[in-house]
Amino acid sequence: MADQSAPAPSVRDLTPAEVARGLAEGRMLLVDVREPNETALERFPDAVLLPLSAFDVAAIEVPSGHEVVFACRSGRRSVTASLAAQEQGFAYGAHLAGGILAWKAAGLPTES
Repeated sequence: MADQSAPAPSVRDLTPAEVARGLAEGRMLLVDVREPNETALERFPDAVLLPLSAFDVAAIEVPSGHEVVFACRSGRRSVTASLAAQEQGFAYGAHLAGGILAWKAAGLPTES
């Protein structure tokens, strides 16, 4: 019989507008899991950089009351990061669906 004490890991898709609003309201922390060569070219303003290749979810310093939202280029690696975090016992179940590609398509700013 499966252990039913912990919920199965799941990842909630957030739109660029939802994430932008959460960041502006100071209730979300965006964690970019792309690699340094990617973030050197273009990145989300104020995102925490934590490459998936060196992923240590315990290293994320989360301000009190903030929800962690993972992001990447297209949304695939951010799902992987969220699931990995949940497997390590962290309740980080959200990601930016479509990644930085969707963010830019929504007209939201990036830094280079």
